[in-house]
Amino acid sequence: MDPWFPIETERLLLRELRADDENDIHEYASDPEVVRLMIWGPSTPDLTREFLDRALQAQAQWPRPEVVLAIELKSERRLIGSIGLRMKDEANRNADIGYVLNRKYWSHGYMTESACAILDVAFKQLKLHRVWATCDTRNRSSYRVMERLGMRREGLFVKDAMERGEWRDTYMYAILAEEWRGA
Repeated sequence: MDPWFPIETERLLLRELRADDENDIHEYASDPEVVRLMIWGPSTPDLTREFLDRALQAQAQWPRPEVVLAIELKSERRLIGSIGLRMKDEANRNADIGYVLNRKYWSHGYMTESACAILDVAFKQLKLHRVWATCDTRNRSSYRVMERLGMRREGLFVKDAMERGEWRDTYMYAILAEEWRGA
């Protein structure tokens, strides 16, 4: 199968990361408010560079089990976040998605628009059976994106991850191909 990206939506271009995205990535990856409920960050300039180097190296492989795409706002021609689709169980056609967005662009529907495009590809092109996502239970914005996509909350994992010296609880959401509104 050929690569299924870039993906264009009304306002966004989901494309592979480029070396010149480093400053835009670092802007959100180093923002304590953006990463407050993530399992990583805030990133130093060196950590951002290492992440980008790994992503660029991974792009040389196709097919690959994980695809991380830049979310570019077409009107500004600027990277505002990233979204990934990662094959977790090829035999059962299961994958997960993960995403992050620069806080300057929160509350505009960009993440829902990005994730909707990824799910459309996951179910229609890649013929996946199930896609799931997780987030910190305090990350209302993240689980609201999942709910807007039609994902259902399937689980609560109590104190399953140590973050910044404290245990966190995690929600798991999922959707099946037959439930996807585009099916």
